[in-house]
Formats: sequence, C-alpha cells, structure tokens
Amino acid sequence: MTTEAAYGRPPPDVAQVGGAALQLSPLVLGSTAIEAIADRSLDRITVLAPPATLERRYVLAHALRVLRPGGQLVAAAPKAKGGARLAGELEALGASPTTESRRHHKICTGRRPESLDALAEAIAAGAPRQEANGLWTQPGVFSWDRLDGGTAVLLGVLPAMAGRGVDLGCGLGLISRAVLSAGEVSEIALIDLDRRVVDLAARNAPDPRARVLWRDLREPQSDLAGLDFAVSNPPFHDGGAEDRALGQAFIRRAAEMLGKGGVLWLVANRHLPYEAELKGAFAKVRLAAETGGFKVYEARR
Repeated sequence: MTTEAAYGRPPPDVAQVGGAALQLSPLVLGSTAIEAIADRSLDRITVLAPPATLERRYVLAHALRVLRPGGQLVAAAPKAKGGARLAGELEALGASPTTESRRHHKICTGRRPESLDALAEAIAAGAPRQEANGLWTQPGVFSWDRLDGGTAVLLGVLPAMAGRGVDLGCGLGLISRAVLSAGEVSEIALIDLDRRVVDLAARNAPDPRARVLWRDLREPQSDLAGLDFAVSNPPFHDGGAEDRALGQAFIRRAAEMLGKGGVLWLVANRHLPYEAELKGAFAKVRLAAETGGFKVYEARR
C-alpha cells in the first residue's frame, strides 16, 4: 500500500522523493489526481509548489488534507516563484513549518494540523469553476481567467475548417469550440499535457465529434494520421522557463498527422523562430496575420 506521494518533481538536491511515491502532478502523464486521494491516507507528501498563488494554496491545502494525523509535508518552491510566501501560507492553513533555504529554493517541513478548518477556503478558491459565459476553468491552468491574446488573434483570422482535425495544446478548448461551431468538421482530437485542462476541455466542448486526449505532444502520435487540418497555440514555457523546442515539436507533430494538402493554422509570439521549422516540414507556408505581438501562420502539406 502506497503511503508516500509527490506533487511534481523537485530537484533531488532540494527535496528527496521515494522511488515508490505516488505522483500527483497533473503535468505528469499517468499521475493520480490529488483530489482523488482519500483524507488521512498518506504518511508523507512532497510538493514542488506551483508559482501561481491560488493554485499553490489549493495544492498545499489538499496535501495537508490527505496526510494522516502526524503525517509529514515537505513543500519547496523557488524563492522568486512563491517560495518567499510558502511558510506564511502554510501557517495560515494551520501547519507550523520549519523553513530552510537551499539551491535558491525555500523548503518548508510541517505536520498535518489538528484542525483542518482553514483548508476548505483554499480548496474552494482553487477548484474548477464554471464562469458566467458557461466556460469551465481553474486557477493555475494556462490563461484561466482571460482570453489569451494569441488565441484571440488566431480566432480572428481562422477560416471554417472541414473534415478530420486536431487541436494541438488545446488548453480549455476555446479554439476547438470555434472550429466545431463553423464549417463541416467530422471530428477533432483535442490534445494537452495538463490533465486539468483535458478535463475542462471535455466540459467546454461537449460535442460528439470532439475527442479529448491526455498526451505529451513531444512524442509521436502514430494513431493520428491523414488529417485534414490542425490548429494550435503552442506553449513555449516548460517549468517556468522559455523552451522554444516545444513549439517546434508541435509543428513536427502537425506535419506527421496531416495528410497531403492538409493545413496547419498556428499562432505564436512574434519573437519565436518557427519559420524555419515550418518551411522544413510543409510545402507552403504563409504569414496570415501579424498583430498585437503575435504571428499567425497557414502551413500546407
């Protein structure tokens, strides 16, 4: 029986995680949702705390909830990304942590508090919610409380799609919703690495033509081929650091998935160097729009 869990993968010289620890991060394929862990079921949990405030408090509250009485929480965060506030937030949740600094991180160690009264508010504040416009979202996921500028630019120029397609890095599913509402789409696969947005996108695109998949697009997707179209607003950060290789991998996946004549519509920040990758993978590449710090490309196989 598993008695230890980890949320994320802290650097080994910051916090040690046992090899048998149950992984709970939504950004690790195959992980278990922390919300699904029963109260008072773990002896120890190690958390690489997220940088966003509501998300971090939500995770910390759940981490304390799942500990048995006397169970140990080890929480770490880079000093500039929530670490400086970590001890105070744990104090507010009823824990009394000890704190140390190592490798530019703050590391807090504490025990499950006797009273869990303070946890409910933090969990409610960070939980999935349905907004007034009907969209489901959750603090901590990409652009959770606003329409991302790149998505807005892409939606402003995107023509009606037809046939079978894919949304690479679907997020909350806003682009797929627009695609499904126009044109003659027979099916679309929505793919993302974040388990939370996979769940939310399924709620936001409750269409029988939509199939939502929890996958890592840095890896080939052999079951998706011969598609007619692809749409994407690819991420360019991994673990908080800019990683241009992510968008380049999305471009390669799109080229592999599309059939001859298939088209990719992709939006990216103006400074990202995707032109060479596009021209190497597609027969025709056109700059369809450039505005607001973003570029939209139409690339055809």
